[in-house]
Amino acid sequence: MAPFDPWNPAFLDNPYPAYAELRARGRVVYFEATEQWLVPHHADVSALLRERRLGRTYTHRFTHEEFGRTAPPPEQEPFHTLNDHGMLDLEPPDHTRIRRLVSKAFTPRTVERLKPYVSKLAEELVDRLVAAGGGDLLADVAEPLPVAVIAEMLGIPEADRAPLRPWSADICGMYELNPSEETAAKAVRASVEFSEYLRELIAARRKEPGEDLMSGLIAAHDEGDRLTEQEMISTAVLLLNAGHEATVNATVNGWYALFRHPDQLAALRADHSLVPSAIEELMRYDTPLQLFERWVLDEIEIDGTVVPRGAEIAMLFGSANHDPEVFRAPEALDLTRQDNPHISFSAGIHYCIGAPLARIELAASMTALLEKAPTLRLAEEPRRKPNFVIRGLEGLSVEV
Repeated sequence: MAPFDPWNPAFLDNPYPAYAELRARGRVVYFEATEQWLVPHHADVSALLRERRLGRTYTHRFTHEEFGRTAPPPEQEPFHTLNDHGMLDLEPPDHTRIRRLVSKAFTPRTVERLKPYVSKLAEELVDRLVAAGGGDLLADVAEPLPVAVIAEMLGIPEADRAPLRPWSADICGMYELNPSEETAAKAVRASVEFSEYLRELIAARRKEPGEDLMSGLIAAHDEGDRLTEQEMISTAVLLLNAGHEATVNATVNGWYALFRHPDQLAALRADHSLVPSAIEELMRYDTPLQLFERWVLDEIEIDGTVVPRGAEIAMLFGSANHDPEVFRAPEALDLTRQDNPHISFSAGIHYCIGAPLARIELAASMTALLEKAPTLRLAEEPRRKPNFVIRGLEGLSVEV
């Protein structure tokens, strides 16, 4: 069994046995390589996601020096400016203000109105895959669907969408543990290019507003809801990154799991009403976001271990979703599982604002594949991405 080693290919291929070992070691384990406190149990992860003594940032209360941390290198400034003004990395009151504005675009009624568009797009993508006799499920279906949906919501013209996914991939590289200088350089370049593009889009929407989210944020600002241009840019990038990254990886991780569990896939093909519970179970079984980090703003105690202010806690979503104290037979894939309180969408004030939309997208693509490609099968074994935090595949080659 591979120990917890987020750079080891054997661990990346299947981290779940190592998580079981971590859970057996205790409720909080210090990991020297990243100087983080690992939290592997579901109850603790769930509680800490709601804990106000932890924060996604600390700069609203402390300087880097006061917090015992080193400021990021100056050459990384474009990435940190972009990242630090998005609501995922803000704490109240700024987080509350921005989330309130953005949440209007993600109300159940608004998302429900998108259903026909999402379903039609999913069917068109699957039709093309079937006509070709197969292809790469990631590049042909999983990726274009959520990217198109969030770009449509933001009001990004179709002709401008090609660089969105590469920009996102380069920026998200910085969320891995101990990113390299090359990864940082790519993230900085993508941050600059993406920000410049969005500044131009904001200028265009100021002149000619539309029905899109970006126009709505501009209108809210003009009506007195304080939202700086940088906050608009950071919000748009966050929505694009978060709005497709999890959906893409949930789709390919999920289908790869189904191909490896033919009995479950057969049950799903025989009964499409299982789609909603299948989506929840597949997100639990192979979690797209494996780890979520929080700073300790005020000393906290976990099962007798004092974690000091200035430390960083790494909550292991993948481990929590396989905790036998919460899930019966957690290593089994069970598409009929009803009691499934997985935390793949996080919890607390940073609960994924786009979760309802992600579920609609996952259901649309899964339903289209079940109906239009009932003989879909794996063409060759995929390769895992060499990432830990954001878990996915390089591609998923399929045949019809």
